[in-house]
Amino acid sequence: MAGTNFKTENNTFRKLIGNGLTYRIPRFQRDYSWTDDEWEDLWADLMGTLLPGGESAHYMGYLVLQSGDDKTFEVIDGQQRLTTVSIIVLAVLKNLQGLIDAGNDADASRRRMEQIRQTYVGYLDPVTLVARAKLTLNRNNNSYYQDYLVPLGHLPQRGFRASEHLLRKAFEWFDRRVAEFLRKSAGSEGMRLAQFVEDMSDRLFFTVITVTDELNAYKVFETLNARGVRLSATDLLKNYLFSVLDRGSDTDHELRNLEERWEAVVGRLGAESFPDFLRAHWNSRRPFARQAELFKTIRSQVNSREVVFQLLREMEQDLDTYLALSSPEASDWPQDIKGFASTLRTFNVRQPLPLLLAARRRFDAPDFAGLMRACVVISMRFNVICSYGTAEQERTYNAVAEQIAKGEFRNLGAALAAMQAIYPNDAVFRAAFAEKTIRTTQSRNSRVVRFILCALEKRLDGQDYSFTSDSFNIEHVLPQNPQEGWDAFGDEEADALTYRLGNMTLMQAGANKDLGNAPYTAKRSVFEQSGFAITRKLATDHAEWTPERIAAHQHWMATQATSIWRIAQLG
Repeated sequence: MAGTNFKTENNTFRKLIGNGLTYRIPRFQRDYSWTDDEWEDLWADLMGTLLPGGESAHYMGYLVLQSGDDKTFEVIDGQQRLTTVSIIVLAVLKNLQGLIDAGNDADASRRRMEQIRQTYVGYLDPVTLVARAKLTLNRNNNSYYQDYLVPLGHLPQRGFRASEHLLRKAFEWFDRRVAEFLRKSAGSEGMRLAQFVEDMSDRLFFTVITVTDELNAYKVFETLNARGVRLSATDLLKNYLFSVLDRGSDTDHELRNLEERWEAVVGRLGAESFPDFLRAHWNSRRPFARQAELFKTIRSQVNSREVVFQLLREMEQDLDTYLALSSPEASDWPQDIKGFASTLRTFNVRQPLPLLLAARRRFDAPDFAGLMRACVVISMRFNVICSYGTAEQERTYNAVAEQIAKGEFRNLGAALAAMQAIYPNDAVFRAAFAEKTIRTTQSRNSRVVRFILCALEKRLDGQDYSFTSDSFNIEHVLPQNPQEGWDAFGDEEADALTYRLGNMTLMQAGANKDLGNAPYTAKRSVFEQSGFAITRKLATDHAEWTPERIAAHQHWMATQATSIWRIAQLG
């Protein structure tokens, strides 16, 4: 393993736990959090492999471990699953203890119990009953696990953390399920309990990724998240920051303070959203860091307790702004700024976030609102219509954010001047808009088209419709599934033109359902009576609907759009 960064293999629970290796959940990893929903799911999956006619195995997902010697492993991701399966083993031991206490084949049950304990739980000192555990939990949970669960003793309930209560409840929940399983099967009870553990250990398997250090672990998280496997780097980042504090000699109060404030930040964001927030926050104050480089950058720069708490204070300062940008409807921002934030979310554009965080800290309200509008305009031109790659755009936004954070750009004008390179000029935007196709079969695309059409309607007639309203729909003039009356379009032509912006307009809800695939002559008479000016104009300007008419209408739309989404200073 010394020659590689990480290795991957599929391992059963038996191979993981039953071979003399030990596992340790990092001290500052999040606490045990599973509840009966997750317990129920795991038990159902387990029964699906153990009952007659069931599956031969159950896949438990990814387990990310860190080790320098291939003997002792830190559990970077997967601690909830590993802890819960270990609790199931303890529940089986509790049932075996019940057989011993009842004198039910006591000697055989005692031997089975000792064997299972040594294989899957660890060595229990016969004098002190202190566990030499195969699994060590984090600093908040390990004492309860080792002192009460592992010895199968009395489980106290008062004066403990919520996560310790969950450990106890998990043990009691699986204790009941194992007892119920025992009642429903036939044969020697001790033998069936031992067989239960053997079968479970052979049939639960993980994809185990073993890395040599935190940097490789972070790269694993990034790679798997890019493939749609949700592993959070939040715990990894937390562990590093807490380890910086843990280097001191008198840090308990600082650790408690950091943990409370950290959990408050993560709790408001959600663990999966935290890495995105951290990167936006980091890039709003410092030179650009790619997502894949972020952990390495933080580790090189955040290396003292003072810097850890400075980072935390700065994150707390930016959190409200980030949440308002992510969920504007829940914010107390003015309506115009809410609207800009909502539009950026509709566009699924996140590149401006560091810039907006920096500006919120430094700019006055009018300049911040102006910058929000500018980001919407640039996003419409650069991202939505021109569909340019975002790497250079992201770097430009970040460079401006850094200048704002340093106090070098003090107002909107200075910031806009620095964004000229990511503002497609009028000619480029108009030409791209005139040819733009947006497939409304995807819900996000449909919202973008509604937004564009509503903006055109407002410019034409002054009516400000909410693009999220359910009182109207997108009407495809050339239907999505054309039938009789559309002979002007060949099959390939129809497919190419159906989702052109020039082929789409607005209709009151229900009206376009009645029109369906009707020919243009029938549609036109309805369009002429429409409450939408953009739809009436289409009918007035075009006596027929052909590929040339679609192009002409879209050129008109492009001219209007160029005036709507425009930054005068950059034009």
